[in-house]
Amino acid sequence: MAEPSATILVVEDTPTKRYILSSWLRRAGHQVVEAGTGEEALLMLASERPDLVVLDVRLPGLDGYAVCERIKADPATASIPVIQVSANAVTVADRTEGLERGADAYLPDPIEPDEFTAIVVATLRYSRARRRAEVMAARLAKLAETTLLINRADSFERLLSVAVEGTAEILDRFAGALAVPADGRPRRYRARPGGAVISKGVPPSLLERLAAIGLGQATGAEVIVLPPGEWHRLVPDSEIGMPVTGVLCRTRKGRPPIFLGVEAEPELDADEVNLLRQLAQELALAVDARRAYTEEHAISITLQRSLLPSHIPDVPGVTLGLRYEPAHGGIEVGGDFYEVLTVGDRMLVAIGDVMGHSLHAATIMAELRHALRASVMDEVDLAASMDLLNKVLRRYHPSMTATVCLMLLNPATGEIMLANAGHIPPLLAGPDARFHGMGNLMLGVAEEDYKVDHLTLPPGATIMMFTDGLVEDRHTLLDDSLERARRLAETVGDDLEAFCDEMLAAFGTREDDVALVVLRRDL
Repeated sequence: MAEPSATILVVEDTPTKRYILSSWLRRAGHQVVEAGTGEEALLMLASERPDLVVLDVRLPGLDGYAVCERIKADPATASIPVIQVSANAVTVADRTEGLERGADAYLPDPIEPDEFTAIVVATLRYSRARRRAEVMAARLAKLAETTLLINRADSFERLLSVAVEGTAEILDRFAGALAVPADGRPRRYRARPGGAVISKGVPPSLLERLAAIGLGQATGAEVIVLPPGEWHRLVPDSEIGMPVTGVLCRTRKGRPPIFLGVEAEPELDADEVNLLRQLAQELALAVDARRAYTEEHAISITLQRSLLPSHIPDVPGVTLGLRYEPAHGGIEVGGDFYEVLTVGDRMLVAIGDVMGHSLHAATIMAELRHALRASVMDEVDLAASMDLLNKVLRRYHPSMTATVCLMLLNPATGEIMLANAGHIPPLLAGPDARFHGMGNLMLGVAEEDYKVDHLTLPPGATIMMFTDGLVEDRHTLLDDSLERARRLAETVGDDLEAFCDEMLAAFGTREDDVALVVLRRDL
């Protein structure tokens, strides 16, 4: 296989010798540029960007040794191979010095034409192989970085943006991607190397038409090459005026594919096509994961909401503020709950938290709520209700635990009966806010004789109950967070809904579910 031609800079102060060397190179098919001094050669390096330098050692002014050192010291030219030649510096010491100061080869006169062109070819072959290896190493490093950013992306927009940016930078070409997020509206993202990512909607049928060209309904990755006319027929507003090479990739049947493509002039080599394929496959997996995450998250939120009370009774003399906030970004269903029931002329408020975050925890939470409702159908006995919940948990779910607090309020008198199984105590809000005393052992651990406390809520007074998701933080002591909640409770006003929002905002984004009940006796 013939070696490709190269641009070679010949640096020689003797015109006759420069002509001879240049003619040999031209006959071998190379492009030649010439310089008569070392200073001239250094200036030409920036403008000509040669593939190789043939450099005489004995030059007037800046000699060949110094010129070679400067070439190798400059990062912009360090990879250019240098062949030193000389009719005068021919000793072993001269050749050693030349090689030690950066030359890739050293030829003393007399030089045979065939040997000279063979050494040029060999040096170029090695240089090109080294450059390819360096380029591939840099591309693989960027591929690893882009893959990491794709997997870290916390939104569909970020996911597509980093994929397109990375592709443009890795392949140094205008790049674009087409994909369908969970909302079902296809999007196109595109970017030039070093430029900003631009996103735009596209016709719903575009990906289907692209898939019909190379992938159909199959899974896998398929490389397609589209001439400019075909691409503009599919994407009339495209900025690309040259062929497009892209990869269609689908990881699961029934899912829309993704398309990742780049300008294909000059034509991509095999290594570049493989890189594009890897990027497309990584993008397809990430898009499917993001789509699945979004769908599962929506399902989990719907399930969590469905397990909360569908109706809150309107009890004269009582104002309520209620909140349930799922953990930020969480897919799994939590076990936090609250319940509000009327029992004759009294109101029963319950709040609790089943251990864990899973569908199993949510189903246990639902069981406890139903058991609680059943326990107060005929007669209200908070100790008996709590004992029943403990037995249900220990018998049917022996590996699980839960915390529950029950509060029975008579709005007319303000009398409160309170039973607490390991839950954060209710917080009596107002100017002298304070937590009620700790209760009994949590549910599911052992047999327990649950005691019931009695207290009175004065007219206009407010009491707050919440799950630990509001105050637990891995970077803050629980006692400090509870004190912060107590101080916030001193600021409670007439608008309990606004106060609930203030409490949630004060603690910021939560890593756990939060249930919050704020109750004021108005009578």
